[in-house]
Amino acid sequence: MIDLGESISEPHRDAVLVAIMNNLEDFAIARDQHWYRIPVDSARKWLKDRWPPRWLAFYQTKVFGPEAFAVHYYAQVIEIREVIRWQLFPDQPDDAKRNRRYYQLMLSPLERLPQPILSRRWRRIVFIPTTWQKFMQAIEINDLYDESPLEDRLWAEFQRLQITAERQEPVQIENQFYFLDFALYCTSGKLDVETDGDTWHANPERAAEDNRRDNALGTAGWRVLRFNGMQIREEMQEYCLPIIAENINRLGGIDEGRGIPRELYLEGSVQLSLLDAFEDEEAGES
Repeated sequence: MIDLGESISEPHRDAVLVAIMNNLEDFAIARDQHWYRIPVDSARKWLKDRWPPRWLAFYQTKVFGPEAFAVHYYAQVIEIREVIRWQLFPDQPDDAKRNRRYYQLMLSPLERLPQPILSRRWRRIVFIPTTWQKFMQAIEINDLYDESPLEDRLWAEFQRLQITAERQEPVQIENQFYFLDFALYCTSGKLDVETDGDTWHANPERAAEDNRRDNALGTAGWRVLRFNGMQIREEMQEYCLPIIAENINRLGGIDEGRGIPRELYLEGSVQLSLLDAFEDEEAGES
């Protein structure tokens, strides 16, 4: 049992875990009985050093109708118990899941965010570990991710330039899942932009993993761009963004579902696009 009182270690004191909520029964349990369950194996596989969380929030799926595909509710984690499924559901029939081990997260009463954190497009979400600051400031799901400072720098530039991208996008190729730092969906192709930490490629095994990964993604139709730490920190405007813009345009512009492909042109810190030009032309005619 983990008591999430004052004894929680400093790195986890502001840790928020956004977890999937995909059925009405589990939501009723969280709302009325104040607990939520996570399989022990899943927590150890996906969360590792991001465990335990101080706060829990829920990404609701399509069964929630008008509240779907967004985060509306959160609660403080008071205590975590390791239990067996039959202890949680003693009245359920005996089946293969009966002896599965879970973390039972005991919660404070659910609170509702003043404004929901929305997902711009359907996506597969299991867990999103984040910080309290990012959780409170997030407008959309992509604002929550807390993977690395390099990713945050590039994401800030994407937001400034209104480049539509999905962070940590899961892509399945055969039986393998790959999580893309930034997935950009263009009208005639798909672009994966990766930020590599300074020590990542110093490890030959990791470099070999990236090679196999990039080959798999390329075979599945993804164009992969990689930028290292020095490039992100020192050459963002001169190198990274122009290369990204050129690839977006070569792939026909970003598909934003608005009927007009959005190409990207950079002039200093000023962004021009086909959509901007179209709107300026309409304004001139009125």
